Amino acid sequence: MATLTLALAAACALALALGSVRIPLADVWDILTGRAQDPSPYRTIVLDVRLPRVLLGAAVGAGLAVVGTALQALVRNPLADPFLLGVSSGASAAAVSVIVLGVGAGMATTVTLPAASFAGAFLALVVVYALARDPGGGFTTSRLILAGVAVSYVLAALTSLILVVSARADHLKEVLYWTLGGLGSARWDMLAVPLTVLALGTGLLIALARPLDLLLVGEEGATVLGLDTARFRAGVFVLASLVTGVLVAHSGAIGFVGLMVPHAARMLVGAAHRALLPVAALMGAVFLVVADLAARTVAAPQDIPVGVLTALTGGPFFLWLLRRGRAREEAAA
Repeated sequence: MATLTLALAAACALALALGSVRIPLADVWDILTGRAQDPSPYRTIVLDVRLPRVLLGAAVGAGLAVVGTALQALVRNPLADPFLLGVSSGASAAAVSVIVLGVGAGMATTVTLPAASFAGAFLALVVVYALARDPGGGFTTSRLILAGVAVSYVLAALTSLILVVSARADHLKEVLYWTLGGLGSARWDMLAVPLTVLALGTGLLIALARPLDLLLVGEEGATVLGLDTARFRAGVFVLASLVTGVLVAHSGAIGFVGLMVPHAARMLVGAAHRALLPVAALMGAVFLVVADLAARTVAAPQDIPVGVLTALTGGPFFLWLLRRGRAREEAAA
């Protein structure tokens, strides 16, 4: 935890210093501590542009990693992830609908957009779970992934349909932002909701660490040990949808963070969720801050959507997980 905290601090410092305009770390420190000469030529860049973006990136990365960890325990599937299960797509489609249709335009950023994203994420997760279940109540990896991919495609088509029907060119850029993911719109007035939801959601999941551990032994084992699996799973699904929906409402659909980070965290601290969840949160924050820094500097001054970079790293990781799972099945046979 201490090492990851230091890594997060270092990543945030570099993210504040580097970009299309490079700022010395000493100047960044002086600006953050209020010791910079006034007016400082870098104050606006650090405090009003980069710092909100860094904080939003850390919150989104931590939240997606925590949700991915919880979903992998709930469905007992190492491939579970808010992006692959269609949760992010549901939240993104709902957010785009609110933007294009102009629902609650006066409160879109603070109220309507997060609420719609939560509803879309929850409905998408319910549909995927219902499609993946077999008559006996269980589900397989292939059914779960196929259901998630199918729902994601349907939601992507719905998003495109809404855009075409709206017939407004100015919506294209916003829709592209929501489908690819990005942190460029971060502002101070939009940080309160995602930071609050992240803190509450992570705290609740850490408090539920023991039931999450029980699910790892299987449905029957958890029931024998006194866990109402159906009620618990439904409650955590709602919580995961809430966190994902709020984060996607502010960052767009950023994929594969919730898939990769939990596996890396397990390599460090094992599968016990009381230690795994906070470690995954810190690792997710570090990962997305670094990914966003790369998105801002690789083709500077052009800003690449951070979701493109996470997909470039997450795709090969996903294929590696599939290959490893197949190798284990062949070894067991």
